[in-house]
Amino acid sequence: MKRKFIALFTAILMTGALAGCGSSESSSDTALKDMDVDKYVTLGEYKGLEVTMDAVSIDEEELEYYLNDFYTEGISYATGVSIDDGITDRAVEEGDIVYIDYVGKKDDVAFDGGTAEGYYLTIGSGQFIDGFEEGLVGAMPGETVDLYLTFPESYSNTELAGADVVFTVTVNYIHPEGYEDVLVEAFATAVGMTEITNSEDMRQYIYDYLYSAYQQEYEYYLSQEVLEAFMAACEFSDIPAEIIEKYENTARTSIESSAASYGIDADTYSQYYYGCTLDELMESIPETVKEDIALQAVANREELNVSDEELNENLLSYAESYGYTSVEDYVGDNSLEGYREYFMMEKVLAFLTENAVINEQ
Repeated sequence: MKRKFIALFTAILMTGALAGCGSSESSSDTALKDMDVDKYVTLGEYKGLEVTMDAVSIDEEELEYYLNDFYTEGISYATGVSIDDGITDRAVEEGDIVYIDYVGKKDDVAFDGGTAEGYYLTIGSGQFIDGFEEGLVGAMPGETVDLYLTFPESYSNTELAGADVVFTVTVNYIHPEGYEDVLVEAFATAVGMTEITNSEDMRQYIYDYLYSAYQQEYEYYLSQEVLEAFMAACEFSDIPAEIIEKYENTARTSIESSAASYGIDADTYSQYYYGCTLDELMESIPETVKEDIALQAVANREELNVSDEELNENLLSYAESYGYTSVEDYVGDNSLEGYREYFMMEKVLAFLTENAVINEQ
């Protein structure tokens, strides 16, 4: 099973703990930093670990895909926004964006939600019921057509489900080439993105957003590749069963507690968050224990353990971000050592990554 976390046990524990609602640990438990971890691991060379990564890049086709999504959103926000140079000298074709007025009637009475003036509709988008968009193909701008249609039996509005209706539609004009700027500006204005006034602005916005998201994804997967290379260079002796059992019990208790807070069973919770059953998750605990021990060994050697002052600073930052007034309120009954180990692992993995040789392709 592909590892998804720096250390699976720590991630499970911290899922709740970092939000201030994790499970507590007994104060008699031996903290990882106080264990003689060198008894269980022989570190390999951990500086200069070599990994290969795909460089971050934005595909032009993907950029256009997201840009078109904004155009589609812009259509709804641009309802009622008219222009002076719409196309009026040819019939409507598939793929056109038309600016229409329409009234929908059932038994000669207009029904709720069936009337609009100044509405942008892309022909072929499937936005309306079957027959509506197809019925406008061939219509000339300025023409009014009656569309005799039937709502599907499965339609959400039970009063209209399966009903025969007539839509009277006036095609005002076909949106001309260059419509993108109008739609983008309408969308941007509606959602308060005042810095965006045209398609190029929106393209740059999408590019920057995607690049930032992919860069974060890149950094995450880079850390996982470095971790795997690091673990492959380590050798382990038999780890006492009581240590593994402690991890399993803590992880199981944490998951069961989190699942109960959502009103679901532990297997459902595990499937949703980790993509496997609780028992399958438990099978990965021995490997997680090895990761924790190896990372602690590096922390000891490179003086990367988390001091009390550093721990308090990190906890204060988390407490403030979650709206707690103090570290004490945020931590509650949770073990401080669980947090300390989490922050230590972050530091060590960052150290390993900074000292790795990264080959991009």
